[in-house]
Amino acid sequence: MVASELSHVHTRPIDFVCDSDARSMLNKVKDFQEEMKNCSAVDALPFSIQLPCVGIHKATWERKSVHEWRADILLSLETLAQDVQSARTLSQPGCRLTLLERLERNINNYLLVVKLLHIEGEQVEHQAEGCQGQRSTDLGLVLKNFGLLLIGKLEWLISELENGC
Repeated sequence: MVASELSHVHTRPIDFVCDSDARSMLNKVKDFQEEMKNCSAVDALPFSIQLPCVGIHKATWERKSVHEWRADILLSLETLAQDVQSARTLSQPGCRLTLLERLERNINNYLLVVKLLHIEGEQVEHQAEGCQGQRSTDLGLVLKNFGLLLIGKLEWLISELENGC
């Protein structure tokens, strides 16, 4: 699945952790934002999307286990993927639909990689503390928050896993 956007990069999760170029290439947010500029009337979505919670309270975050970090990120990605899919199914053919299809595929690629990351330690089922992020029909805001999730919480998780490289 990751290969659908990155045909020349290995798709193993350890490559994602150890290769910042692979992570950079998978992050398509800037491409989507650029496409959005060239697509008229794409800003307003037909469905309100819950924005991922991207803020990190450092002391609280550091008290959580790496497994809890992953659960938090997965919950954000899963919610975002579901809402983008709903917006996509309500969209008319055109550039907005194409952009939402690509965004959904990109989010699902991240979901796959994060799910497959090998994390040492006890695999206790952790319930993510789902924050209730605000909802928005502004695609620009959705893309901004998705990007912040990737460069914030996900990179923090990756930095903890890099010692396995």
